[in-house]
Amino acid sequence: MPTLFEIIFLEEALAFLKELDKKHAEKILYNIRKSQIELDSELFKKLKDDIWEFRTLYQGIQYRLLAFWEKDDKTNTLVIATHGFVKKRSKVPDNEIERAKQWRLKYINEKSKNKKP
Repeated sequence: MPTLFEIIFLEEALAFLKELDKKHAEKILYNIRKSQIELDSELFKKLKDDIWEFRTLYQGIQYRLLAFWEKDDKTNTLVIATHGFVKKRSKVPDNEIERAKQWRLKYINEKSKNKKP
């Protein structure tokens, strides 16, 4: 089945998933795979400033993985997951969005450095 995008997990996102109970991490990954097939705002939603969130509610715990779209790649549509956290309030904290924006900026800078001859 074709996917809408491929996903790359940055180191901090992978570390977050590894810290979780196995069943919780599997549920998050299941929801991410589901969102790759069909965009559903219950699973993958735009926040602001080009930052998106993968959303999972499992056993009463709200998990979030923040991400951004990689728009420079002409062959693949990529989503880069920056980091994850447990959401405790109704609104995603601004500091988490800022953290994702910093990861995005770092990713873009690294990519542009690697392109230079």
